[in-house]
Amino acid sequence: MNSTHQNISPLAWVSPGAKIDKSAVIEPFAYIDKHVSIGANTWIGPHAVIHSHTEIGEDCKVFSGAVVGAVPQDLKFKGEPSTVQIGNRTTIRECVTINRGTEDRMVTKVGSDCLIMAYCHLAHDVVVGDHVIMANSANIAGHVTIQDWAIIEGMVGVQQFVTIGQHAFVAGGSMVRKNIPPYIKAAREPLSFIGVNSIGLRRRGFTNDQIINIEDLYRLLYVQNANLSQALRIAETEIAQSEEKETILSFIQSSDKGIIRGPF
Repeated sequence: MNSTHQNISPLAWVSPGAKIDKSAVIEPFAYIDKHVSIGANTWIGPHAVIHSHTEIGEDCKVFSGAVVGAVPQDLKFKGEPSTVQIGNRTTIRECVTINRGTEDRMVTKVGSDCLIMAYCHLAHDVVVGDHVIMANSANIAGHVTIQDWAIIEGMVGVQQFVTIGQHAFVAGGSMVRKNIPPYIKAAREPLSFIGVNSIGLRRRGFTNDQIINIEDLYRLLYVQNANLSQALRIAETEIAQSEEKETILSFIQSSDKGIIRGPF
């Protein structure tokens, strides 16, 4: 393939079984295995490694030392044909590792318009939504779900099977052992609710009324009531119906691992 594809460096190793769009660029010393698909205008940097059963979308960037699609670090893995899927316009910085799925989900997935900064690790069966940012050295254990627009700061560790809700913000150095509901900021040790991510929500076009409604609901859930079950019953009747209310209550009610604690 190297001899017929003008954007593949002759110093790169690309399997004949890889599907590389003609507009994609493969830099020197990159390694592209068989059963790999790379979309239009994607750039694979020098010394990046893309293993088998990996799909990378359009307009992505994969920087030096990143390893995408290696088999999972899971002793239960028996060689099943699981995959890694990367969306469009996602950037994967230096030395990021993203492992394939196992029989649980059969895929590790990162959505579109994400930024995964240097030295992050995404273990098997992690599912990341769109517009997610992970700062340097965030470590995401297996089977974790991170919903759209979440921001994970540097040095965060996320325990397996946890879910982080949409538009949530997780402070640097945090240990995430329980689910983090949508729209909130989480910090301290043990990890706690410290407020609504109002700045992030405004940047993304949420109105003042929407943000006030979210704040009213979380005030009820986290500040005014020590009993979460009771707070949820009150929220059903006393908080005005909205898409945000439905999102929050559905998330909490389906959180079998429980949610992070309140501020006190």
